[in-house]
Amino acid sequence: MQPETLVRDHTVYACVMGSRAFGLATDTSDTDRRGVFLAPTPLFWRFQKPPTHVEGPGEEQFSWELERFCELALRGNPNILECLHSPLVEHLDDTGRELLSLREAFLSRRAHDTFTGYALGQRRKLEAGIRATGAPRWKHAMHLLRLLMSARDLLRTGELRIDVGDRREALLAVKRGEVPWAEVEAWMARLGTETEQALHRSPLPPEPDHARVAGFLFRVRRDSALQTDAYHEVVQGVVRGGRVGQG
Repeated sequence: MQPETLVRDHTVYACVMGSRAFGLATDTSDTDRRGVFLAPTPLFWRFQKPPTHVEGPGEEQFSWELERFCELALRGNPNILECLHSPLVEHLDDTGRELLSLREAFLSRRAHDTFTGYALGQRRKLEAGIRATGAPRWKHAMHLLRLLMSARDLLRTGELRIDVGDRREALLAVKRGEVPWAEVEAWMARLGTETEQALHRSPLPPEPDHARVAGFLFRVRRDSALQTDAYHEVVQGVVRGGRVGQG
């Protein structure tokens, strides 16, 4: 089974991410699409496993296999957690609905380390750019501020909301280079302090609910294995010489 077929025929959840989901889109913004596909269980019954992710087939499109997606979400990966909370859902089947119902199971205080760690990496890239060119990449500065706001608010409330709401204009002013870099730096420092303070009073649990997510994965893998058509597709592929597809 080709990777694009997995995305086309087995996607359980698809959404729009990036500036459009964050409420920061302008007329020139791209449309970044992200998705989750469920590889049929019989495809794992061979040496060559299905891919953990697929880039494409559309432009600005990227998808993860369900298990890999859940692994990353349990680790508190910011991109994955935000994908689960996109307000712009384009496709959802029954498995996808159950995945979304588990959103809070993935959230924990681990988000502090993952969000701030990612933010630190982005900050270093910004500073390297300033040293090289004399000016920051303002779009990246805007998104770094947005990420820090998201981390602080998640730790404060226990809920992850990715649309920036009434902070849109202030952030777009940063993107346009209308805010002096010294003010942007001070804003980042303040958000960092507020995020640290929020961690100590956070309503989030110390760890995500691994057992609940594992139970979900077991059920969907089992149900996929019991689908007769998928089973016969693999069996006949093995009979023909084991060439079930490239996966």
